[in-house]
Amino acid sequence: MRPLTIIEIAGEPSSSEEVDGTSQSTFDTMKPEEAISIPITNHPLPNLFDNRNDYFDLVVPLYEASVTGNWESAKIILDKRPDLVRYGLGNLGTTLHVAVTAKESKQTLHFVKNLVNMMTRDELQLQNRNSNTAFYIACGGGKINMAKIMMKKNSSVLHIRGNLGYFPLSIGVASGTRDLVKWLYNNFGKMDGDHWRDHDRNFVLYSCVVRGFFDIAKQILKDYRKLPLPRHVPRLLNVLAVMCNSFDQGEKKLITRIIEPIYRLFGMSLDEDTDALKVLEIIWERTTKTMDNEKIQSMLKVSTSSRILFDAAERGNTRFIVEVLRRYPDLMFETNEDEHTIFHIAVMHRNRGICNLLYEIGDGSRNNICLLTDKNRNNILHLVGKSSKKMTTKMSGASLLMQRELLWFQEIRKMMPPYHREAKNNDGQTPYELFSKENEEQVAKGLNWMKDCMVVATLIVTIAFAAAFTVPGGYKEENGLPFFIHQPTLLVFVIADAIALFSSSTSLLVFLSVLTTRHDQSEFMYSLPSKLVTGLLTLLISVAAMMVTFSASFYVLYHNGLNWVPILIAAFTAVPVIVFAVLQFPLLVDMFRSMYDSHYLFTPKKRMLYIKETRVCSNNARCW
Repeated sequence: MRPLTIIEIAGEPSSSEEVDGTSQSTFDTMKPEEAISIPITNHPLPNLFDNRNDYFDLVVPLYEASVTGNWESAKIILDKRPDLVRYGLGNLGTTLHVAVTAKESKQTLHFVKNLVNMMTRDELQLQNRNSNTAFYIACGGGKINMAKIMMKKNSSVLHIRGNLGYFPLSIGVASGTRDLVKWLYNNFGKMDGDHWRDHDRNFVLYSCVVRGFFDIAKQILKDYRKLPLPRHVPRLLNVLAVMCNSFDQGEKKLITRIIEPIYRLFGMSLDEDTDALKVLEIIWERTTKTMDNEKIQSMLKVSTSSRILFDAAERGNTRFIVEVLRRYPDLMFETNEDEHTIFHIAVMHRNRGICNLLYEIGDGSRNNICLLTDKNRNNILHLVGKSSKKMTTKMSGASLLMQRELLWFQEIRKMMPPYHREAKNNDGQTPYELFSKENEEQVAKGLNWMKDCMVVATLIVTIAFAAAFTVPGGYKEENGLPFFIHQPTLLVFVIADAIALFSSSTSLLVFLSVLTTRHDQSEFMYSLPSKLVTGLLTLLISVAAMMVTFSASFYVLYHNGLNWVPILIAAFTAVPVIVFAVLQFPLLVDMFRSMYDSHYLFTPKKRMLYIKETRVCSNNARCW
């Protein structure tokens, strides 16, 4: 969700309909229904619009000074009329309301600090037309330093509800400023008091999850262990299901990498759960204890907000799926409107972490899932070929994509019962026939790509061959030897030219062998990736050698008196080599992965669903 704007927090609705409209666009699904019914005590603000002279002489200059943080100009006006701190300068509210809408800077903070010192505690509680205090607006804008200045003067502003009954903490979460929310929550009561109700706390909890403040959400769940969640569980799970990046453990700290092998020697592993996973564990554990099986299955399969379980499978949120299946294994057999299980969806979107769980659920359950067909009688192996075209944006190079698709097809085929591997769908196609038809275009693209590489190699061969007989400086007429035969740089020229010729010829022959020999889709599994690596590496070497040859020729010609010329040229010739290497590096990485790492696409021995080893956890974390 986007951060709130100042106009949305402290705008000027002229009617109740405009207030409701602003709230709906601002909070969207985050708005709790109960918040609308909370009564709001609005402090009316006098204004100076009735007196036109006061408006142009006082309001306009003071408004401008408030927005720009010009305290010197504002002080002149306020020294003459100290009571102006209580007057409204417009729809935003008092001078302080206007000042907190400005961007935090040294100048604006100085303005707010001096202005607050001139005001009484009661004046900090003044509300504008939208029933918002200046503190509420500062929290909505994520202005933590301005909020601290006001809190130091009057801490009770934290408990004054604003527009539609939201607390400053609630609007602070919606602003997306983690430091502000953490400061408000940890230093001022942690939502204690009779004025805080369960729906207020649930709103803050949900907003923290939406914003990704999982550390704060986890703390709320620990502080309020009896907080009723059932009404909010679908929305919470829906958000967590699609936030797969939040469940990634990321890069391990150095100390973790050092001590982890020691724990593994004793058959233990460190607790690496993220805050997002811990939040999910707490929510799911409370849900399963308070809801019956039928309601849980209905909620996860067809929720009012989304299809939670299937969204998680589509996004590749393996940790979410694992946590759900641990408590309710039967959910793995649930199907959506297309009669696809979470594993069918994972295969269609190439989420191998979820597909790897098929090795943990047992042979009987895996066979049952593999035997399921959709409305067109496509089994899970059919879906591999049917979804191949959607994967074109996930890997560079048609040949490498074809290799990865073949690997997926073979891995899923191994899971299928033998008698079901040749099953036909409603179109009369077996899985391999469908796969071959859907990937015909990829085969053609892969071969065309090799033709382009072959053209480049041919050009380098031509240049290197011609350079071998046109040495710099020419030849002596009496014996036919080069004039600079005793120069070391000429030897560099000859060797580099030979390397360019040999490597480009090798690259040309490799790519030519691919185009002239028999090939089919199965060749893309092992043979073609190795040939691609060889061809591309030798092509890169030939380009680098050709640039060295070019630079060496200038060293031969200008070795006396003009040394700066070959040095400058050598520096520039390094540019195309570096550019070529940088641009082709991602492709080389993909090639090496396709050759070596792709053999371990699925890891049957890596267990996530049912872990056997003992884990070392934090005090309140649940272990398994």
